[in-house]
Amino acid sequence: MLGDSHKAQEVFHTTLREAALGAAQGQLPKEPFWLFREARWRCLEATKTDLKPESLEIDEHEIAPGAPLQIEQLDPAQLAIWISTAPDPQRTALALFYLDEFDYREILDIAELKLSALSRCLAKGRRQLQAWLDAKHPEQRKL
Repeated sequence: MLGDSHKAQEVFHTTLREAALGAAQGQLPKEPFWLFREARWRCLEATKTDLKPESLEIDEHEIAPGAPLQIEQLDPAQLAIWISTAPDPQRTALALFYLDEFDYREILDIAELKLSALSRCLAKGRRQLQAWLDAKHPEQRKL
């Protein structure tokens, strides 16, 4: 989410340290996704002071049948870097979606989005990713 592995590690460690301290005092929240939400909010706070790139219109393509193959061609770091450039809440939605560990209800809960907002974020992000994949691996689009 941060586009900087050092900052991401700091947020991760700070969040885990707080969870460990809370657990030691018997004060962990009962919500199942507290840790994810807390880490997300810390990431958002960390990016508030960073310089932001100018907004620009990103090309969008319809999702190709060969999209899974195109994604398989990527180094996971490439996908992570691409996702980290998206604005939030789209960045959060895409990161959770492509982790492939959460169902839609869990993503809604962690990202604190309504279903319609999540749907828009994912649809637009996936079309933008498809345009980027088509530019990076055009031979895979038709498969």
